[in-house]
Amino acid sequence: MQAINVSIGFDQRLAAQDLMGSRAHAAMLSKQGVISSADAAAIQGGLDTIAAEIAAGTFPFREEYEDIHMNVEARLAELIGPAAGRLHTARSRNDQVAVDFRLWVKAQCERRVGQLRALQRALLAKAERHAETLMPGFTHLQPAQPVTFGHHLMAYVEMFGRDASRFSDAVVRMNESPLGAAALAGSPYPIDRFQTAEALGFDRPTANSLDSVSDRDFALEALSAATICAVHLSRLAEEIVIWTTPQFGFISLTDAFTTGSSIMPQKRNPDAAELIRAKVGRILGSLTQLTVVMKGLPLAYSKDMQEDKPPVFEAFDALDLSLAAMAGMIDDLSPNAERMAAAAGAGFSTATDLADWLVRTLDLPFRQAHHVTGQAVKRAEQLGVGLAEMPLQELQAIDPRITSDVFGVLTPEASAASRTSYGGTSPVRVREQIERWTALLAKEGL
Repeated sequence: MQAINVSIGFDQRLAAQDLMGSRAHAAMLSKQGVISSADAAAIQGGLDTIAAEIAAGTFPFREEYEDIHMNVEARLAELIGPAAGRLHTARSRNDQVAVDFRLWVKAQCERRVGQLRALQRALLAKAERHAETLMPGFTHLQPAQPVTFGHHLMAYVEMFGRDASRFSDAVVRMNESPLGAAALAGSPYPIDRFQTAEALGFDRPTANSLDSVSDRDFALEALSAATICAVHLSRLAEEIVIWTTPQFGFISLTDAFTTGSSIMPQKRNPDAAELIRAKVGRILGSLTQLTVVMKGLPLAYSKDMQEDKPPVFEAFDALDLSLAAMAGMIDDLSPNAERMAAAAGAGFSTATDLADWLVRTLDLPFRQAHHVTGQAVKRAEQLGVGLAEMPLQELQAIDPRITSDVFGVLTPEASAASRTSYGGTSPVRVREQIERWTALLAKEGL
């Protein structure tokens, strides 16, 4: 029973939040006249001593006291005597752990927003330097149309911006204090839950005592946001892995973010990217784990909910490391502009530009232009040349109205520059988005 019941091995991470909640609770009890000011002062002094012991690494975490709450209470009794027993008036471990966990998850979500902003800044800086650097855009991992490296990086700025907003939105919904809900039904004491909510940085107290102690959807929502963020990180990591291969050679990383082989001295392996790519499995696993724990629980608290913290701790640890490593890699990587530009024109990537020229200049219906372009691509394949190198007479054999003006749109540079619609890959539009995001981040002070 001791082995299966004890949780101090992992919930000691909530020590700071547990002390915060206890300080706020003691101050409120004193103000409301539930405990004397002398007892409240003794409690606050004892909690300060415990905080100092934890900071110094001398606090005696003991398994016989089961969890962080009982460990703190037991140590407080050793320090100040019977007055320590008054701290638990008008609260239960049920609302105590709920407020501790909310505080921890809330802080983690806020930290992730800061990390995501740092990653966005790294991407913006790299995108600004490469707003005109050509690369192939892909669909199905096949060359599709030329884009710029800056435009590609800005796609991830958008993704990580949404991730940051998800964490911020989650904080809005979880920013209610369960403290004072007690075991499940509230308290008969004249407590002021609004006071403790304000003292702990919450917007308000929770409105239903049953929901207060049995809800963990704040953790599930945070894990959901973490999972989506990890998916975005994994996609970028996969591209880094692909781009660093000799077959692509689009970018290079220094030894700071790569490792060597134990037997092959020529290797430079993108291990940081590969590990980030793998973290999504652990983070998604944590979301699944907590979802399964919660799915069949009746109201209110059940001991199953002790299993809520390990997956959340593990997921946020993994995401913390992944975000830091990705920001470092983005800053570290160097694009091979010549190699990317050469690849940007591969696979007849300007075929759509030929079709668009036929529509604009010859007034062909797009479907007909698409057919003519397909014939041109087939003939270019037979000749072993790109569309930009096709002899004019070959194009005129397909449609005699084609003029030499068509060659002005068949280079990768012209193709990318022509995509001037809002959000397009034209360097002009890419710089507009860089300026927009730079202003947004500056407005946030991040």
